[in-house]
Amino acid sequence: MAKPLILVSNDDGITAPGIRTLVKVAMRVGEVVVVAPDSPQSGMGHAITIGNTLRLDRSIALADLDVEAYECSGTPADCVKLAKHHVLRERKPDLVVSGINHGSNSSISVLYSGTMSAAIEAAIEGLPSIGFSLCDYGHEADFSHTEAFVEQIIRQALEHRIPENTALNVNLPKKSEEAIKGIKICRQAHAKWQEEFDERLDPRNRKYFWMTGSFVNYDKGEDTDEWALVNNYVSIVPCQFDMTAHHAIAMLNEGWQF
Repeated sequence: MAKPLILVSNDDGITAPGIRTLVKVAMRVGEVVVVAPDSPQSGMGHAITIGNTLRLDRSIALADLDVEAYECSGTPADCVKLAKHHVLRERKPDLVVSGINHGSNSSISVLYSGTMSAAIEAAIEGLPSIGFSLCDYGHEADFSHTEAFVEQIIRQALEHRIPENTALNVNLPKKSEEAIKGIKICRQAHAKWQEEFDERLDPRNRKYFWMTGSFVNYDKGEDTDEWALVNNYVSIVPCQFDMTAHHAIAMLNEGWQF
């Protein structure tokens, strides 16, 4: 029986430790092809390259893993598009996985996430997909405790499938002395980033801004991704790319005059 074909991408770039962990886990389950950015693309959201050329080259970054790998000059969404239409051509992946991101992509962060944009682009293309993120922003983050959970989720997705037009947003707690308690299917917490802009001067006395801020969680529910992560569970949130606010349609139809 042929192994499932798994496409791997990310937003931290093909040299990031997180994608190396994801590739190693995916190779235990199926045949793996990697198409990832040649440089970090964090916070790019669902950007695509329109006005510039795209370059795609074979990569040696993962040569020691003996995996077919390509590095792309574009965004995570570009990587998935090129993988489907050029690298794999008539070969349809059984699953697309993105990550493992260095840093959380829970709650509202999903909108800014390049990691999840790769997964959502795959869902748009009709491919089952998962984005994985670790709640540790350090480049030297320890991913070892995530491998069993990542493998379990990949195997479940291949066996039971992912609903159509859906990408799974998986966030994994940072490694600690306490073992991860398990996995929770969650909703996205109602939260936001409260930004501040630090005004500074460069050596030529020209003004510039440095964005800082803090994460504010307004949601007290115990069924959210933020609750799960705070309580040391892996969170899985099913996400869709249809952003229609269906509850607002009736109100607009009834209340607005045209």
